Amino acid sequence: MSGPTFGISSPGPGTGHRGRLLKTLHLDGPLLALIAVIAVFGVFVLYSAAGGSTAMWTRQLLRLAVAVVVMLVLAQVPARFLRMLTPPAYLAGILMLVAVTLIGDVGKGAQRWLDLGLIRFQPSEIMKLAVPMMCAWYLHDRALPASPRHTLVVVLIVLVPTLTIAAQPDLGTALLVAVAGLLVLFLSGLRWRFIFSLLGLAAAAAPIAWYFMHDYQRRRVLTLLNPQSDPLGAGYHIIQSQIAIGSGGVFGKGWMEGSQAQLEFLPERSTDFIFSVIGEELGLLGQLLLLALYLALIGRCLFLASRCPSTFGRLVAGSITLTFFVYVFVNAGMVTGLLPVVGVPLPLISYGGTSMVTLLAGFGILMSLHGHRQLVRS
Repeated sequence: MSGPTFGISSPGPGTGHRGRLLKTLHLDGPLLALIAVIAVFGVFVLYSAAGGSTAMWTRQLLRLAVAVVVMLVLAQVPARFLRMLTPPAYLAGILMLVAVTLIGDVGKGAQRWLDLGLIRFQPSEIMKLAVPMMCAWYLHDRALPASPRHTLVVVLIVLVPTLTIAAQPDLGTALLVAVAGLLVLFLSGLRWRFIFSLLGLAAAAAPIAWYFMHDYQRRRVLTLLNPQSDPLGAGYHIIQSQIAIGSGGVFGKGWMEGSQAQLEFLPERSTDFIFSVIGEELGLLGQLLLLALYLALIGRCLFLASRCPSTFGRLVAGSITLTFFVYVFVNAGMVTGLLPVVGVPLPLISYGGTSMVTLLAGFGILMSLHGHRQLVRS
């Protein structure tokens, strides 16, 4: 006679089949579920932020479908091939950035896009993955923490695309690319004296950077200190964003009921400032729910990164995860007036094609590095 089960049933056959399928495809179920929930939440919010525009909503769904396919394909690529493809991908990214400088399309006062006929994309988005992967590739077979000479090489790997992107001008993406690369150095066990030295160099270079900044970039920094100094100009975005978030209160005004978004007082409401739409329509609870989902996703990614068997895998996976955290932190700080407006979209939520593909490509690489770990060990 079998013993009591106390109401605990064994998993059904479907559960085992799903688990084996995910393992065969080198996918992580919890991570996929979190990505799906956040993406669905984003599509739900975007429909309202776009004023019920089915055209924008449909385009976002198509872009999301393309990004998912890219993620699934990259998850199947063995880690050793990802490492082999890293130098050519980095070099191709540099060449595309040079092409943008020479023949790139101009939009909103910046030369950031390459138009290949069928597709139009930003090569700078590719460098968000290529730069940390190149840094990890260089450090993979070297003793860690990196020596001063190797640290300098990594800094140069980061600096070349960062300066090229900043000259487009695209300061927000340039800073994210720099952060993604420098996070690899940090995760490699960089000594604190080097960290403080780099921070000191950055502080010393700030006056020089201020001199080379465009006028609108300087206004953004000054506006952070006093948005009311130019309420109809540089401070307009932050002021309207704070009004939207504040008017939403705890519970929000309701889906598609936000006056700031629906009456078009809030600029860039479907892209950079969509977090303000969430605050106005779904309230503080909606924002906290989204941040909790982000936190769960980041925690799962860090867990997967810690289980990667190779130095290359751990550095790349850790950098992808922490860079994702920086995206969320910068966007939330930007729309609340705690950080300058630098044009960083809210990941998996904001309207956009290249950024969505880049994000899910990063998750695909992370799942590949984790999913192929048995092959790496053998």
